[in-house]
Amino acid sequence: MTYLYVKSLHIIFVTTWFAGLFYIIRLFIYYKEAEEKEEPAQSILKKQYALMCKRLWYIITWPSAVLTTIFAVWLLVLQPFWLEANWMWIKLFFVLLLFAYHGSCQYMYNQIERGYLNYSSYGLRIWNEVATIILFACVFLVVLKTTLGWIFGVVGIVGISILLMMGIKLYKQIRQKRSWDED
Repeated sequence: MTYLYVKSLHIIFVTTWFAGLFYIIRLFIYYKEAEEKEEPAQSILKKQYALMCKRLWYIITWPSAVLTTIFAVWLLVLQPFWLEANWMWIKLFFVLLLFAYHGSCQYMYNQIERGYLNYSSYGLRIWNEVATIILFACVFLVVLKTTLGWIFGVVGIVGISILLMMGIKLYKQIRQKRSWDED
């Protein structure tokens, strides 16, 4: 029964971690786009988005990352034979990529704390999809646990990535034609 509780808590905190990572980039985009506004709207919006980033980052995202890691290690202690499986090592590689992604978000957050963000909103939209790709990879690996299944999963990830990039470009074109900022 311990295994099922630990697994459930791991899944819950993975979910909240990804929710935080998805939303933090969205807040970074809003912060960046606030720079295009005239005063006093620019200052008001940047201050509000910075506050929202701080709360999301330190109240949800970081604690979720830590708790996810604790429960993941606990699962590996309960099920050490998983470390003998190739799929687990590939998943752990993607988890390392996720921590690198998290670190890059921390770097961006630190810039906002200093009052600037050196990334374009378009670049941030593309960067936002990296977490989606990592999520797909991890879920396919955990659920399928086979080499062939993982290969199909990666092909699916690449296909979804292409569709996401096309969607981002289409969204950018729509936004340029019609201002969504107006009421």
